[in-house]
Amino acid sequence: MKANRRELGQLVAGGLLAGLIAETGISSAIARTAGPAAAGLAPSILDYLGDLDLAVKELANTWKPNDPKYRADVYRQIMMNLSFSYFAFFHADPEHPDWSPLWNPVYLQQPNPDTLYLYAPLRGDLTYRISGDRGTCNSLVFSTQHGFSGFVDSQAEMRNIHTFDVKDMKVGPNREFELILSRERPAGYTGNWASITPDTDTLMVRYVSQDWENELDPHLSIECLDKVPPKRRLTPEDIVERIRKMALFPARADRLFFPMQNGVKKKVGVNTFDLFVMPGVEFQTYWPAAFEFSPGEALIVETELPEKRPYWNLQVNDPYFNIAEYVYRLSSINDATAKPSSDGKLRAVVALEDPGVPNWLDTAGFTEGTLWGRWYGCSSTPKPTLKRVPLAKVREYLPADTPHVTPEQRDEELRARVRACQRRRRW
Repeated sequence: MKANRRELGQLVAGGLLAGLIAETGISSAIARTAGPAAAGLAPSILDYLGDLDLAVKELANTWKPNDPKYRADVYRQIMMNLSFSYFAFFHADPEHPDWSPLWNPVYLQQPNPDTLYLYAPLRGDLTYRISGDRGTCNSLVFSTQHGFSGFVDSQAEMRNIHTFDVKDMKVGPNREFELILSRERPAGYTGNWASITPDTDTLMVRYVSQDWENELDPHLSIECLDKVPPKRRLTPEDIVERIRKMALFPARADRLFFPMQNGVKKKVGVNTFDLFVMPGVEFQTYWPAAFEFSPGEALIVETELPEKRPYWNLQVNDPYFNIAEYVYRLSSINDATAKPSSDGKLRAVVALEDPGVPNWLDTAGFTEGTLWGRWYGCSSTPKPTLKRVPLAKVREYLPADTPHVTPEQRDEELRARVRACQRRRRW
């Protein structure tokens, strides 16, 4: 009878242990306590990772469930989210909070490329202090929540409690600031304060930067002000429980983000933008579109630009709601990098190959996915259009005075982007 890989591993491990006992003379009583069963543990860690297959089953909710490229991409996404989940479940706890990298150039499911995201666990009955240097980035935004993507099974279990920008807080002359989070304002405290509710369990932080090269990211600390016991060693039961949650994390993230992406396509179809506001971030209007084109074609984005636009961006996402590679690809633009046409409108070209014009959105090898734009605190929220055209005829659909971008200019544009992104604090 053929043994599967897990059985072979168990046989090998058992044989090694038996040989060790025989060679060293360890008693059978001691040997029994040395095995994983003594702690109630399964002999293979794979026994706790079976729920990773739930994320594989989410392939059924993608646009091409039977495409082997889709399957491989989803496998990669599962490993990506499993990697992040270690930070989520093992790095910190509400009594001993710390920052975990959330979304960035490595953890790519859903983020804005201009934004570095941090996560910290909270408990609604404790008091926390956040302090440090606010930096010079465009926005520093905090969100307290109950439930979070990857931690719960559905969006119905999530609730935004409070979202606020440091622009609305007291900040010192050297960019220093302090923020207290607690159920009630501390007696006599007149500084920055925000309430948290008994069911608050999550803090998300956004560092939003338009000029990656010149804006400085914040430097922050978070601490619990209540008297709590020292951070303890985890028990075997604690570790197993957290590994099981790690295995669930990729499927739970997909159950949130796949419907968001698919919902755009269902609502407005393909190559058409939608406009909507998400609860909890009412100061920001999203403009997503599901896109499709073929090799040798391009999509032209055209939109008015708001008169007042503190921040906006447009990015390319793949078919699984990951942002396309954005360090070594020009897959996003914003107000600092985009070059409006002479009539004041924004025109960008979505294509596999360089069209030789400003505002190329490189899709990193994908011919379908989504585009996501944001109007953040803008004076208006125009709805852009998309036009599908032959790549060779792109210039016929652009103003006659649209500049030419040479390969040398494009190379330097990309190199500058790489340098700027790598110098940000990403994790």
